[in-house]
Amino acid sequence: MSEQTTANSLADLKSLVQGTPAADGTAEAVKREPKRDAQGRAYATGSRKESVARVWIKPGKGVITINDKPASKYFARPVLRMLITQPFLVADRYQTFDVIATVVGGGLSGQAGAVRHGISRALTNYEPELRGILKKAGFLTRDPRAVERKKYGKMKARRSFQFSKR
Repeated sequence: MSEQTTANSLADLKSLVQGTPAADGTAEAVKREPKRDAQGRAYATGSRKESVARVWIKPGKGVITINDKPASKYFARPVLRMLITQPFLVADRYQTFDVIATVVGGGLSGQAGAVRHGISRALTNYEPELRGILKKAGFLTRDPRAVERKKYGKMKARRSFQFSKR
């Protein structure tokens, strides 16, 4: 290997990974570009438990449609409706985007979490500068918790059969 590509210290390795430093010695931050389709919409997928949501957002009056139904009809519980509007409230974009979502699998709680995850990712695709706010709030991380599998010799995942001494 040539002398120029060999990294002799951690500082050399860091500069190789980040690219060439700017004139003042600091590496320039990567500028993210908005990802929008021909209709001006941003798309993202979100998931939680067994649910997967496909989400499109576009500028509008704040109408949220899930599986061709209004959000108030699809998610009857107020907690679930509050859950899907959290990314807009944190990003200070409440009622500025229309949301069209298609969600499959799981129950209502998992579906609401999947829609929230999808909305957060679509917002970062539409406006990349919102990424820091949404990431700090924890909306861009897929919740890894899922149902534990049933084990043999048990009633459920951990519940044993009733013990009988005689």
